[in-house]
Amino acid sequence: MKVVVAPDSFGGTLTAPEAARAIVEGWRRQAPRDELVPVPVADGGPGFVAVLHASLGGRLMAHTVHGPLGDAVPASWLLVGDTAYVESAQACGLHLGERRDPLTASTTGVGELVAAAVDAGASRVVVGLGGSATNDAGAGLLGALGTVADGPLDAGPEGLRGVATVDLGPARQRLAGVELVVASDVDSVLLGMFGATRTFGPQKGLTDEQVIAVDGVLDRFVDVVCGPTPAERRIADVKGAGAAGGLGFALLLLGGTVTSGVDLVADAVGLSGVVAQADLVVSGEGRYDFSSRAGKVVFGVAQVAAAAARPCVVLAGQVDVGAREMRAMGVESAYAAADVVGLEQSLADPYASLVELAARVARTWSRG
Repeated sequence: MKVVVAPDSFGGTLTAPEAARAIVEGWRRQAPRDELVPVPVADGGPGFVAVLHASLGGRLMAHTVHGPLGDAVPASWLLVGDTAYVESAQACGLHLGERRDPLTASTTGVGELVAAAVDAGASRVVVGLGGSATNDAGAGLLGALGTVADGPLDAGPEGLRGVATVDLGPARQRLAGVELVVASDVDSVLLGMFGATRTFGPQKGLTDEQVIAVDGVLDRFVDVVCGPTPAERRIADVKGAGAAGGLGFALLLLGGTVTSGVDLVADAVGLSGVVAQADLVVSGEGRYDFSSRAGKVVFGVAQVAAAAARPCVVLAGQVDVGAREMRAMGVESAYAAADVVGLEQSLADPYASLVELAARVARTWSRG
């Protein structure tokens, strides 16, 4: 039996390659004669550059940039030919520090990485979005690339309250002749009930009152940058504009085009070809819930499996999806490490917990 193992990273506990190794190790304990093919995947969030580097090769370029709260953080981007791959989470990710302050967190470091890629001669820059600690509509990135405003662009949504004029001209000139691709992990718009702030603001630390206030700040920022009419503001309603706290919106302002991060990575690693030769596909992520449908790895892998008429199962730290929702995503079954070893143990030793879970799932799904 041939099994493709194509997980995402597990939150801040396991990288995608580590998760793949754990699943393979556990599966082999139960079904040693099965052929296991690890194909780690990413959706634009954490692990985006590492997964692409493993598949495409290229050169990793190291830079120190400003983190979400202004601290210096090490980051790297990938250069393959004349294409650069930038992972926004390396510069503004939730995992970069225990302290969270979404009111002042900035995407400045992401702009610094894009600038470094352009200065190195990249004519195409692919920016992976996901896992951010920011909610500044990409204002920090805009400032780092040369955008001029009458207020701070590097101080999070709190700094945007008094901004009344914004000139995108210098940033657009900096990127002249460069193809900008937005590899998004979600298809959220920027504003409103299903926008960046209301959907993801609470997990970044915003209270209910702050969610309403910050959404209002970003709404006014759109007026300043784009104009007040619905036609002028249309860019804020593009799917993906709300990715990474609105970083997608800023990249769209600079001429970027949005694509699915998981589709881009799946193409790069040749996932569909591998799946076509398999009997079963196993994916996974830290928390499998309904948001997984909005452009995440599990949903993307399940769609590839469905196109090849192969069953797909999910292994996760926690599962918060019912059977009906799973079927709608193309997933046959989902299993949680927390249900096997307990939530506390699954968080304390995620690798061993995933190994144990994979061994148990193999009892059900392996024909060996």
